[in-house]
Amino acid sequence: MINDSLIAGCVRKDPKAQYELYRALYPMMMSICTRYERDKQEAAATMNQGFLKILENVGSRRTDVPFEPWARRVVINTVIDAHRRDKERKALESADIDGHEPEVSDINDYLKHMEAEAFADLLLRVPTMSRTVFNLFAIDGFSHAEIAEMLDLSEGTTKWHVSHARTVLRNAIAGEALARTEKTVSR
Repeated sequence: MINDSLIAGCVRKDPKAQYELYRALYPMMMSICTRYERDKQEAAATMNQGFLKILENVGSRRTDVPFEPWARRVVINTVIDAHRRDKERKALESADIDGHEPEVSDINDYLKHMEAEAFADLLLRVPTMSRTVFNLFAIDGFSHAEIAEMLDLSEGTTKWHVSHARTVLRNAIAGEALARTEKTVSR
């Protein structure tokens, strides 16, 4: 549990407090990083970079800001920084979109049964930049203006990426729902 004495220990650079903070923040930090990065090792490396930034800046954190939202923002900013660094290295991926619009009822039925982990797996089908923008907008709650500034894009481009991610997800969900229906019918 993260409390003021644990944070004070981290400010004093107490290794035991730092380890306890790492253990407490690990699930949240890793879930953020794996939403943005497909490769688990890259996600873990980015998470560790984010945690180091948390430790380096914990003493300068405004006390009126709750600790966990502050830590979440530090990790998200670390992910964005890593994305900027790797922007040239990583080629943007393209998704195959067949133009087939799935039945909305099939998608809604499938979504009712979908678990968070299954959705995370489907999210990995979305091209990197579109997934990043979608995560920032739909999951982390940033505005298009904030995302545009963070990623050095226009607001129109961020809106396109969100729309593209939704299309890819809709098609992937429809494919999963169809496969599930076919599996049920064939029994």
